Amino acid sequence: GSRQMGEVTWHGVVISASAGSPVRAIAGGRVILADWLQGYGQVVVVDHGNGDMSLYGYNQSVSVRKGSRVSAGQQIASVGNSGGQNRSALYFEIRRKGNPKNPMGWGKECGMYFKLSGLFFQFFCKVCC
Repeated sequence: GSRQMGEVTWHGVVISASAGSPVRAIAGGRVILADWLQGYGQVVVVDHGNGDMSLYGYNQSVSVRKGSRVSAGQQIASVGNSGGQNRSALYFEIRRKGNPKNPMGWGKECGMYFKLSGLFFQFFCKVCC
């Protein structure tokens, strides 16, 4: 992971996208955080159960509230640069049982996706689906 301002360690990926592009949940679950978080800006964290969570940061706005249920593909935020970076992007991270996992390194047993700027990014999981 990388550090910014000496405080936060990132373990996810940064995906460049146009400001205002929809950010969609990769799988269904319950929103456990929808607020500003230092180093991540406007952030949404979705608990998918069984210790699996997805984190979406740098958003310009958040479309869900803490405690709400979301479904796969549902818009949860809009891309922005609230994390302090110079360009609009989505910070995306997966956590399994509290440990960060590189979304690009997951297995191929089942597919999960989110749609951003008309492109589909495929992320795969081992046991979460």
